[in-house]
Amino acid sequence: MNALDAFHSTVHSYPGGCEALAARMGVVPAVLRNKANPNFEHNKPTLADADLVMALSGNFAVLHALALNHGHVCVKVETDVTAADMAIFALLAKSVAAHGDVGAELYATLADGIVEPHEVQRFEEAAYRATAVLKSMVQRLKGMVQK
Repeated sequence: MNALDAFHSTVHSYPGGCEALAARMGVVPAVLRNKANPNFEHNKPTLADADLVMALSGNFAVLHALALNHGHVCVKVETDVTAADMAIFALLAKSVAAHGDVGAELYATLADGIVEPHEVQRFEEAAYRATAVLKSMVQRLKGMVQK
């Protein structure tokens, strides 16, 4: 998914829709609707728009789309969480599940001997999620380092 599609999805999946989000942003709903329309040539969302939409919605699809499009992953840095053994086990379990998803997508992609663009996209998304979980685990372990 590209960043404009992610912006559109975020705006329209907000509880109460575009109108409710526009009210919280202090903008006219029609303007936000136009900015969220990836087919509209005018009123494109700015970085400030994307930042505010993510802050208000808690949906970071735009951020993840931008990162993925440039070969990066985003990991939420949890600064106020004390590291614990159970948290590491939970992340490990999440990682195993994510890697299972990667394997399942790879199998599905190669099963018929034909690799199609939508299959590669699904595999890439699964790999992205698995990488993000591992990065989160690294951050958690760094928080456990004795100082």
